[in-house]
Parts: sequence; structure tokens; C-alpha cells
Amino acid sequence: MDFLEGEVLYFDKPLHWTSFNLVKRVRAKIMHKLKIKKIKVGHAGTLDPLATGVMIICTGKATKLIESFQYKTKEYVATLKLGATTPSFDLETEIDATYPIEHISREEIEKILQSFVGVIQQVPPVYSACKVDGRRAYDFARNGEEVELKAKELVIDEIELLEENLPDIKIRVVCSKGTYIRALARDIGRALGSGAHLTALVRTRVGEVRLGDCYHVEQVDEIMEQARQEMLAREEQEQKGN
Repeated sequence: MDFLEGEVLYFDKPLHWTSFNLVKRVRAKIMHKLKIKKIKVGHAGTLDPLATGVMIICTGKATKLIESFQYKTKEYVATLKLGATTPSFDLETEIDATYPIEHISREEIEKILQSFVGVIQQVPPVYSACKVDGRRAYDFARNGEEVELKAKELVIDEIELLEENLPDIKIRVVCSKGTYIRALARDIGRALGSGAHLTALVRTRVGEVRLGDCYHVEQVDEIMEQARQEMLAREEQEQKGN
């Protein structure tokens, strides 16, 4: 591994970590273990702190690849709780309203899910990093200020109902860049004549990269030690060549 020349690493982002937390941990370990004073490290596609799953980290010259990774198709497994909503559409905020679910059947859920397949318009969550007049939308939301976000066009390739145990359902979603699964949960709840919010989210795939291809954060030291050994071997080979 040569982190300055550029490496692409796949991680399973831990629960409650921000995407930046993971980038910061990898950068710090590279600099400390390999005695590198400065290096570019970035991620290809943000995951909320309450989500886990595939996170692509690029280093050095490979950071030029970030944009291409961001446009790859994503796959998620999401757990939704029907009959209740939260301002953030997930567990970041408390339940603000409850709705009936007695009228909802498995058949109705499957029918509604399929209505979201294709090109759709989605209004992003107010609790998001979308920019409005140069400020992040979540800054407005957390200050109790009103903010209006415009709908964005995106593509849902597949939605599959994996489990149904009302009020909870688990779905698999294959979608384009820019899809907010939290907002999809909101819209599914509304379409069912009820409400819904996200209670768990795992990004299971980015392009061809799957969860099984990912390192766990506990393996960072192991990765860096391998890189250090390879660096020492290269230096030794270069000295022999001279």
C-alpha cells in the first residue's frame, strides 16, 4: 500500500460515528504510523451517524476518484416504524405525531413500495446538510427556524419488502446518488395514509463494493502496520538497487 500515491479502502462505518470521524481516524493513523506529515484523505458519500455500512475512503492521489464513486448506485437495508413521525425522519429527534396503522396490510405495503420505483421527486429532510442561502439546512432546523427545501429528481431502481412485523417493516432499496432514505421513509408513511420514520439503516453496497468487502474500524492498525512493512520493504529494495 502507498497512501500518498493513492489507495481506496472500504470500511463498514460504525454506528454513531460521523463520516468525518472515520476519515479523521484513518488520516491520523496514516500520519502517525507512517510518519507522514500531510496527506489528503476523503470519503465518497456521506452516511448519517445513525447509519452503518459501506464507506469508501480515498487517500492521496486516489481522492480524485471520489466523485466517480459518489455516482455509483447504492443499496440499503432500512428498518421503518410505521404510525409515528419525527422531525428528522429518524431517531435523532423525538416522536412528534402518531397515526393509525390498523388499515395497513402487507399487500398494501408492497403495492405502495412499487409506486416509488423509477424517477421520483424527493424533498430532502430539513435535518440534512443541504445548503440554503449558504447555510446547512440542519442549522435552520436545530435553531427552530423555518426553511423550505426544493424537491430533487432521483432514481429508485428497486424496492423490496424484506420483513413485515407491524409497526416495523424492513426494506431493501437500490437507488441513485442523492437519495435520502429518511425522506423515503417519510414519503412511504404518507402514501400508506399514516406516518413513518427510520429506525435503522445499513448501506450494503456502493457500485460493486459490498459489506463483505469492507474492513472494520478495529482493523485500521492492522492495515497501517501492513502498509508500514511494505514501505520498509520498498525502501530496502531501493537501497539495494543503489
